[in-house]
Amino acid sequence: MHKSAKIAMGVAAAAVVGTAGLGAYNLVNAVTDTDAAHADPAPARTGPPTSKEIDKTARDFLAAWQAGDTAKAAALTDNVQAATTALTGYRGTAHVEKVTLKPGTATGAKVPFTATAEISLGEQRSTWTYESSLAVVRGQTSGQALVDWQPTVIHPQLGTGETLTTAAGTAPEITAVDRNGTKLDPKDYPSLGPVLPELRRRFGEKAGGRAAVEVRAARPDGMSAEPKVLHEISKGRPAELRTTLDAGVQRAAETAVEKHTDASVVAVKPSTGEILAIANSRKTEFNPALSGQTPPGSTMKIVTAAMLLEQGKAAPSKPLPCPKYATYGMKFHNVEESENPGATFAQDFAASCNTAFISLAGSVADGALAAEAKDVFGLGLEWKTGVASFDGSVPTDSGAGKAAAMIGQGRVQMSPLNIASVAATVRAGSFHQPYLVAPSVDDRELARAARPLPAGVAGQLRSMMRLTATSGTGARAMAGLGSDIGAKTGSAEIDNQNKPNSWFTGYRGDVAAAAVVPQGGHGGDSAGPVVAAVLRAG
Repeated sequence: MHKSAKIAMGVAAAAVVGTAGLGAYNLVNAVTDTDAAHADPAPARTGPPTSKEIDKTARDFLAAWQAGDTAKAAALTDNVQAATTALTGYRGTAHVEKVTLKPGTATGAKVPFTATAEISLGEQRSTWTYESSLAVVRGQTSGQALVDWQPTVIHPQLGTGETLTTAAGTAPEITAVDRNGTKLDPKDYPSLGPVLPELRRRFGEKAGGRAAVEVRAARPDGMSAEPKVLHEISKGRPAELRTTLDAGVQRAAETAVEKHTDASVVAVKPSTGEILAIANSRKTEFNPALSGQTPPGSTMKIVTAAMLLEQGKAAPSKPLPCPKYATYGMKFHNVEESENPGATFAQDFAASCNTAFISLAGSVADGALAAEAKDVFGLGLEWKTGVASFDGSVPTDSGAGKAAAMIGQGRVQMSPLNIASVAATVRAGSFHQPYLVAPSVDDRELARAARPLPAGVAGQLRSMMRLTATSGTGARAMAGLGSDIGAKTGSAEIDNQNKPNSWFTGYRGDVAAAAVVPQGGHGGDSAGPVVAAVLRAG
């Protein structure tokens, strides 16, 4: 064998040995690594955290929170997502610019701490110091000591789902007074309970008030309770808001409705439209005196009579028989099926004869009543009273619907406010939109009717309403109220009710009022005394 061959063989052998050595090394290590991979991990710690763990976890968490390291602080809790949201909001929605957190001495797993928050919102600055606490628990999967995340960690008064927010209050406080400066306290005038908060929301700032800047516990969506105020940054400035109410008339209205389980009344000043009183026997958030929507019965005949008089279809002294029944699309009847074959139109009005009015339904156009209601009485226009209110509705109908509307049934919808305004329009001769707060406070524009009542028609209506108040269906209720009076009764039949709703409207001098007593029967019997009591006070 050549020497060169021997050398080559030697090199090859060395290579084989080297390879074998490397393979042996890798094999040994592979076995070792596999054993390590399959070895049991160190068991997670169990049981309550030790005092050392509690102290370290609390201090690390508070230090991260203080430094503004939200991610690190949240990672030290057992609910990273919730903690991240709350801690982010603490700096954002609560406007905490800087916070100093000093832990106290732990009691078991609970660690108290003092928070001193520097809050900055625009030019408003405040230092807020409060006490809170946290608890340290053992993580169920990691075995690590973690802060048991609860909203109370941020502040002890925070409930589930609540967050801290710093902002100006919803509205400045107000002191509502009547037209003469008398304070309107809901303890004395309970019907104003739902009205005064609305006045505060709408007019607090416009009346010169300033809302306080507060740190509040904001409720979750869908909760209507007022937010809890946790810290006041700057005091607000209350405003005095003068309303059009008259404390004496309001008190009389409150007393009058309390004689019924369910009753509502409104009084207005015909010459201006100013609302003098609002009262409901049921003290709820809904205000039927201003926002009720029910058929007004024969009180609607004031509007119908105005239309008939303007069109020359009727005249106060002109004969218009009152039969027991009348048919126009359907059969109509009078209350208790009364009749008067020799009646005049004025007598029909004073006696509230349905059939006499129905007999004229075919002589007027389908949209005539709706036009009269809107153009002369302002019904259906956008009333801006200063609070939520219904503007009245008189739809255009034909056939039986038109006939029913002429006597305040069918689809006609009114509130006591609307009917009080109808009586006030007759008394004044023109529509003045009712309002509770002067439009000058917020520069709102009041609704205006297209035209006033013709002077002759206004005079005829006033004479017919006076006849009703002195010798017609309203005479008993209006007795003793003097000579400058007018009235109209109404009994509105409602499906599935044993008795009709009792309606009454009237005026005395420069005060007009209307009331409804659901299921009260005849208008003069239940609603009449309520209106009379209010007029007497005015």
